[in-house]
Amino acid sequence: MFSNVAISAVAFLVALGVLISIHEFGHFWVARRVGIKVLTFSIGFGKALWKKTGKVDNTEYVLAAIPLGGYVRMLDEREAPVDAHEQSRAFNRQPLWARAAVVIAGPVANFLLAIAAFWFVMMIGISGVAPIVGKIAENTPAFAAGFEAEDRILAVNEVATPSWSDARLELLEASFDTDTPVKLDVETVDGQQVTRFLSLSNQNLLKQDGDPVANLGFSAWWPEIEAVVGQVVPGGAADQAGFKAGDRVLSIDDQVVSNWSGFVELVQPSAGVALSVVLLRNEEQINVTVVPAEHDQNGRVVGRIGVAQTQSQAFFDKSRVTVQYPPLTALTKAIKRTVDMSLMVLRMFGKLIVGQASLDNISGPISIAQYAGQSATIGLDHYINFIALISISLAVLNLLPIPMLDGGHLMYFAIEAVTGKPPSEQFQIRGQQLGIVLLGCLMFIAFYNDIWRLVQ
Repeated sequence: MFSNVAISAVAFLVALGVLISIHEFGHFWVARRVGIKVLTFSIGFGKALWKKTGKVDNTEYVLAAIPLGGYVRMLDEREAPVDAHEQSRAFNRQPLWARAAVVIAGPVANFLLAIAAFWFVMMIGISGVAPIVGKIAENTPAFAAGFEAEDRILAVNEVATPSWSDARLELLEASFDTDTPVKLDVETVDGQQVTRFLSLSNQNLLKQDGDPVANLGFSAWWPEIEAVVGQVVPGGAADQAGFKAGDRVLSIDDQVVSNWSGFVELVQPSAGVALSVVLLRNEEQINVTVVPAEHDQNGRVVGRIGVAQTQSQAFFDKSRVTVQYPPLTALTKAIKRTVDMSLMVLRMFGKLIVGQASLDNISGPISIAQYAGQSATIGLDHYINFIALISISLAVLNLLPIPMLDGGHLMYFAIEAVTGKPPSEQFQIRGQQLGIVLLGCLMFIAFYNDIWRLVQ
């Protein structure tokens, strides 16, 4: 438990550090390019843990204690008096296009990071679950469309879906438009290729509890491994008790064993305890007694008897895929993935605002930390993919026309472009107050959802 928390915390902080650094560097780099003097480049807020003064403009580089953001402080007459010889380098003295370029550079940097990350993982290959559906839930759109267990989704609305993640993304995208049936190209378990149409009429999946894709009736297929012994470790408890390769475990202490997971669940808590096991060997039932040996597993003692199953490799080969593309194709797909995800995040925000999506879809830092830890545990490819997704969310969020965010500043610039003068100071103060309230409400909902998920 502690190791999982530690992994999640470290993975979250590393991801956050990368995202914030890239975002703030975007502001910093463009500010320097248009001639604005940068006073401070800070990753984090609050007390400085590390400082360094740069050679150019004596810019102060800071690593601060609260890693939930950062800032680039520029020379600005609205904040403090500026010497006459440096007034031309103040932010407020720059033409509108230059100020807008500095502000939008942060989100653009996050979009570029996402493209680079997607490009990298698509070139090296990202492992995933095959787009094979499991048992179809009754009275769902998937059930009505005729889906059956072990159908492989080849494409959704003509978009190829080589992995379950791709299929999920396209199904989520399709769920925004409930008026048009979703076309799915499918390969059945016996190899036939068919087309099925998923009707989403009268469905509001984004307002329903739980996973929207699961609400369609889909789940990823995962094999049920039979409780058949594939290998017996020489000298182990099972070997001494008389287990043989090919034995099927029928029961343990009169509890029926239906699959390998059930077998393991009965053995692991029974270290040092004699277990009465019924085996099926060559159509004959055999009774044996085995005492699981104690084994340390991540700080806790579990029972092991020294057997392994060998069926899972074939199932593993069927259920797992690796998606990989040549560099140019990978770049094209990375750009498309970034655009598609950005539009999806925007549409989700729109659905939230008009009440067509549940607020339960909002996640906060606790959930994000958990996802960071899970992706880091799976592998570097998934962790980089996770960073790309969060980078897109951060960019889109910052572009929303909410005061306090980059989008709020761009909104003020748009008003200035139309009226020929910036909004009044009073208007901007009121806007900042409104922005604080909106962001505060958003954070409250996010933390509430995080805590509620933990409690559940």
